[in-house]
Amino acid sequence: MQEVDVPMMKPLLKHLVEITAHREHSRLAVAVISALYQLAHVSQVRALEIFTLRDELFVQEKILIKEGSITTIADHTHDDPKEPLKSYPGIVECMQQHKHEHPEVRSDGTHVLWLPVWLHGKINTCLEVCNQGPFDAGAREVIDGIFRVYCNYQSLLDYSERDALTGLFNRKTFDEQFSKHAFAIAPHESHSLDQHHERRHSGDIKAHWLAVVDIDHFKQVNDQYGHLYGDEVLILMANILRASFRSHDRIFRFGGEEFVILLRATTLADTRKIFDRFRQNVQEYDFPQVGKVTVSLGFVGISQETPVVILGHADQALYHAKKNGRNRICFYEELVTSGVLSSEISTNDIVEFF
Repeated sequence: MQEVDVPMMKPLLKHLVEITAHREHSRLAVAVISALYQLAHVSQVRALEIFTLRDELFVQEKILIKEGSITTIADHTHDDPKEPLKSYPGIVECMQQHKHEHPEVRSDGTHVLWLPVWLHGKINTCLEVCNQGPFDAGAREVIDGIFRVYCNYQSLLDYSERDALTGLFNRKTFDEQFSKHAFAIAPHESHSLDQHHERRHSGDIKAHWLAVVDIDHFKQVNDQYGHLYGDEVLILMANILRASFRSHDRIFRFGGEEFVILLRATTLADTRKIFDRFRQNVQEYDFPQVGKVTVSLGFVGISQETPVVILGHADQALYHAKKNGRNRICFYEELVTSGVLSSEISTNDIVEFF
């Protein structure tokens, strides 16, 4: 029987326990990067995020560990420094060749190992492991093992976070993440509704937004064509949602025909255009057998109110849109300012939404 290297096993087990203790992707990545750095004795490890902005792919550093110190960007905005994907030929090579690793040696002698994380046939994250010299066999074994654990565990997390039918994030994920990551609203933005609404209309202030979407007359689709075609409408609706919003926005299926969108860092004017463009994309799409389908949407600016209140306000705007013709978008703060809605959310409103 081969002798177990006990001194090596203790730190390895410690890191595995740390990795599998997390239920959130960014914390998981921090634990993995720390394990790679300490166990493989490399000079630097980075986690890079790949995302789409205005139909172009960009790369942004999310986590860096170097000289024993770790730096993280918990929830970047897309005004932060970023580079075009073409600046990273190693990642491009992985994408084009569907590689699971790509080694390279830079002009200064640094050895680099690119480790892309594949999910649903796409790369959204890539690890960059750097060393002053070649990686020895022991280091490669550690890197390969830790990275496989990371990919497997990330897949499990991703599966638990998503709706089985559409592949969108599920309601449980929204409940867990919305309060935790609460789309940082500065204290001075939580004053009266009139002041809040006035600032929203200044045109150049970026904020975060929540929208509730409902498929119009969806029950008739199920009743007339059957649930198989109803499910197909939901799947195609999820595809339209993905195509209509940016990769750093978040889309959730709440069950049935209801969806929630978290839209990041846009002005009110752009928010209206983005939501209305989505509405038009749905209106213009030909759904097999079913034909034309429309959606109604209510949205609200994300403030320091509780998630229940924010959701309730968006749902009030959605209900107004459905009562007044459907196939339209309504902005909660605008409805309140015009006197159409009351700023107080009733118990019945909350119960109806949930």
